[in-house]
Amino acid sequence: MFSADDHRYMSLALRLAAQGLYTTDPNPRVGCVIVIEGQIIGQGWHRATGEAHAEVHALQQAGERAKGATAYVTLEPCSHHGRTPPCADALITAGVARVVVAMQDPSPKVAGQGMARLEAAGIKVDPGLMTEQAEVLNPGFISRCKRGRPYVRCKLAMSLDGRTAMASGESKWITSEASRLDVQKLRARSSVIVTGIGTVLADDPRMNVRLDVDVKQPDRVVVDSNLRMPTGAVMLVQQGVTWLANNSQDQTRRSDLEQAGAQMLDVTTDNGHIDLSALLNALQGFDYNEVLVEAGPSLSGAFMQAGLIDELIVYMAPHLMGHGGNPLLYLPGIDAMQDRIALQLTELKQIGDDLCLTYKRAKQTG
Repeated sequence: MFSADDHRYMSLALRLAAQGLYTTDPNPRVGCVIVIEGQIIGQGWHRATGEAHAEVHALQQAGERAKGATAYVTLEPCSHHGRTPPCADALITAGVARVVVAMQDPSPKVAGQGMARLEAAGIKVDPGLMTEQAEVLNPGFISRCKRGRPYVRCKLAMSLDGRTAMASGESKWITSEASRLDVQKLRARSSVIVTGIGTVLADDPRMNVRLDVDVKQPDRVVVDSNLRMPTGAVMLVQQGVTWLANNSQDQTRRSDLEQAGAQMLDVTTDNGHIDLSALLNALQGFDYNEVLVEAGPSLSGAFMQAGLIDELIVYMAPHLMGHGGNPLLYLPGIDAMQDRIALQLTELKQIGDDLCLTYKRAKQTG
């Protein structure tokens, strides 16, 4: 059905889409290439929310030559008026003859309507080319549309013997500078970073992105049921929003923290602990696509035991920290082999002297 040239042009469209990895949130990353008679006449990608979509950038380059051309798009062209007009209409007006689509838009606002509109205008539509690669670009957008919650990554750093801090609590730095730079890239593609109040009290982290590229800074959530957040915490003056996930009725404390720059996120609690499923539901309501959990073993373990981690990313350094240090995760209640949480290794890469291991939850069998 698809030729080698089709694959080549869609590969280019996917590479273009990836250029918006750090900037398009909460919109999906999308690329477009327009070709006629074997010649690329237009290409573009979506750069940021509110700006022109990929198809519009490509059509502007192509101009009148777009008539009779083929457009390769990594996500179904939109069919509704949002901050910009429908891209399906732009392709119709330009007179393209064929549109090759990597994947259907999972948003209920589109969900096949864009392709239907193109076909109704007499344009040949060929969907399903390199779908898996297109989905990898937008796991959070897909998750939010299909599951009603963001895509969750949990990042942890540990020694070879599985320790995340010394017995004294000292934890800087377990991994190398190269691994810490890689973490900045994880932050850069995330909509929001979630941490616990224990991490804030111990380290006073900024939880921002420090890369020399264009980045839409992620917001932050501190799981802080009793509002212990210091009013002088450095993250309260960082770019973006710092939410405090809590269920406190202390109005004075709430007011003091709001004046310091925090915003309250009221979430139900269970035995004094924030309901993490409810937290993710609340974050979905703010159009957060990808959540990065950067927390200690208690909160990270709670996310794992609740089945809410889609990707576990572990940076492992080649040194030993001793049996008295903190473990990777606190997972109470796992007392027998049958209680183990099975994981599947999906990626292994070396970063300097460290290893970076990426896991997903193993599929249940039987």
